[in-house]
Amino acid sequence: MSFEAQQALVIAFPDYATQAKQFAAAAELPYVTVNLHRFPDAESKLQLPESLPKHVIFFCSLDNPNEKLIELILAAAGARVIGARRISLIAPYLCYMRQDKAFHAGEVISQQVIGKLLADYFDNVLTVDAHLHRIHHLSEAIPAKQAINITATDPMAHFIQHHIENPYLMGPDGESEQWVTNIATQYQMDYGVALKERYGDREVKVSIPEGNYQGRNIVLVDDVASTGKTLIEAAKALLKYHPASLSVLVTHALFVDDAIVQLKETGVENIWSCDSITHATNAVKLADILAINFNSFIAD
Repeated sequence: MSFEAQQALVIAFPDYATQAKQFAAAAELPYVTVNLHRFPDAESKLQLPESLPKHVIFFCSLDNPNEKLIELILAAAGARVIGARRISLIAPYLCYMRQDKAFHAGEVISQQVIGKLLADYFDNVLTVDAHLHRIHHLSEAIPAKQAINITATDPMAHFIQHHIENPYLMGPDGESEQWVTNIATQYQMDYGVALKERYGDREVKVSIPEGNYQGRNIVLVDDVASTGKTLIEAAKALLKYHPASLSVLVTHALFVDDAIVQLKETGVENIWSCDSITHATNAVKLADILAINFNSFIAD
């Protein structure tokens, strides 16, 4: 199939085709899925369209990154050979951003390594709520022509407004404060932020600030849920106040192992997420906000 006459084309892998098609429709762009074959030894063979427009947009969420990154780089390199002059990446979830500093001798700063790798193959990168700690701009991690990190707080706020009556937002730790305060201050919602003490990847202690939570519809808001331990401990601490309901809303739903089961057993009624990562909890679609930001992104 030839797309050479088109101005731009959205390309995605089969596992993320649903979200990519929604983005393409919102951005009013044509779409195609990569023809992907995996050999028994786990190597991948990719087939792209026989001709491509000048601008190709790969739409790929980078959870399970060690497998996806190789296929993404193969696809980008192939697109350049076929004739794409500008290659963009929209990665609603962006991997390897947390390790931005060597805390111990010999530690590899993965953010710098993966950031350079992406910049080598993509002219532009757009992501959502990247897990950044000591840097303020995505361009500091990814030295591409453009590297933009947007937030999902607006669609998350609209979702809360439509599904929770008189919500009280709670950030489970200090890192979540920027998302909670953004939503709460713009949409006049009550909020608080808990204090977390971390003892390891799976062991944390969460302290809830004093407040009148009894009878409130509390929503725990965070950017990413991995093991879910922070959310679980925050939920346990809040249940002592007998809230009317307790829900969780996150941008990125990793929820490894039995995190969902533990949250439910703790007493969390609703677990929601944005569709940056395909997950059973997906409730907030990001296609529209990504299309809006992508249009301004390519206009520069």
